[in-house]
Amino acid sequence: MKRRVVVTGLGLVCAVGNTAPEAWKNLLAGKSGMGPITSFDTTGFSVTFAAEVKDFDPLQFVDKKESRKMARFIHLALAAVHEAIETSGLKIDASNAERIGTFIGSGIGGFEVIEREHSNLIAGGPRKISPFFIPAAIVNMAAGQVSIKYGAKGPISATATACTTSANAIGDAARIIEHGDADVMIAGGSEAAVTPMSVGGFAAMRALSTRNDAPTRASRPFDKDRDGFVVGEGAGILLLEELEHAKARGANILAELIGYGMSADAYHMTGIAPEGEGAQRSMRAALRDAGIQPEEVGYVNAHATSTPLGDGNESKAIEIVFGEHAFTPKFKVSSTKSMTGHLLGGAGGLEAGITVLALRDQKLPPTINLENVDPECHLDYVPNVAQDHSFDVALSNSFGFGGINGSLVFRRWKG
Repeated sequence: MKRRVVVTGLGLVCAVGNTAPEAWKNLLAGKSGMGPITSFDTTGFSVTFAAEVKDFDPLQFVDKKESRKMARFIHLALAAVHEAIETSGLKIDASNAERIGTFIGSGIGGFEVIEREHSNLIAGGPRKISPFFIPAAIVNMAAGQVSIKYGAKGPISATATACTTSANAIGDAARIIEHGDADVMIAGGSEAAVTPMSVGGFAAMRALSTRNDAPTRASRPFDKDRDGFVVGEGAGILLLEELEHAKARGANILAELIGYGMSADAYHMTGIAPEGEGAQRSMRAALRDAGIQPEEVGYVNAHATSTPLGDGNESKAIEIVFGEHAFTPKFKVSSTKSMTGHLLGGAGGLEAGITVLALRDQKLPPTINLENVDPECHLDYVPNVAQDHSFDVALSNSFGFGGINGSLVFRRWKG
């Protein structure tokens, strides 16, 4: 019998808030975090807006000298981890350090550092490359810096599975606890990809919304007039803990993580299998791992990024997996990317945290900008206004380029 895994802390940093309480309040208020890009000059770019983290000071979490050796995605991860550990009440010391692990991913890592150091190379030759370039930029260094700062000596890893990254990190971390290799895992993801190459690259793919004149209305999952996603940045971290370990120290349990599923589309580099066939298998695998029936799920935090193809396929996949239950008042779907933008590798961690808060408070964050529902999308997407909702189980989806799918299932904790 596998060991049970609960969530005892969480930290969120995104465009609508630099802490979980701030972000949650603004999400329930339907506030958009999109606006004109401030981190670089967008002259000549076809897309000039994003969902940037605002008023963020990394020196609250790391000293100035060390901060200079880190990319922004590491700074954001350190902020979210700080909040997750603080809210969990966990103390890491010699008595438990070897049983506490770190599993934090990023889809891209230090993109702005890569761009900066490449410019230095071109301008001044190889001697101008910083000796801190590699350790600042590589994907696993958020996990590495966290483990160093807190002295967590247990299992450590980092996923890089595109937009499924932090859902995989959380699910894989839970399995480490289930199998007895750790009692606590600091898990999730971080991304800081509001950079010229990132925005320019996604725009070149025609993956981004081009509503430069109305950024706050640009991300509109499930709306028939959606035209692409909005790049976001931030981090989402869960403090996962074995149930008896959490009880023994009197931890405040927020939710239980009961299921994790993965699948591959095996279909297309960036496209989605028809009817979200891979997504269907991911959700079914998560439900099977949780040992529950589809009818027990009351809410899905959808991956839905506001792309013309993706949202419809995911909605169809949800319809197929949940059947008639999907059309009852007991079942709701929403996409919080309508407010936070798409955090790429950080999306799954952020949205897992949001799903936990929804279960805790029995409130559903809305899908904003949903003015004209796509005729191919037939579910209740919690349009524009948050809703009170009585439910015990929720599922969070994450899908990435390469046909990578991940689904997490959480159960409300009733003590």
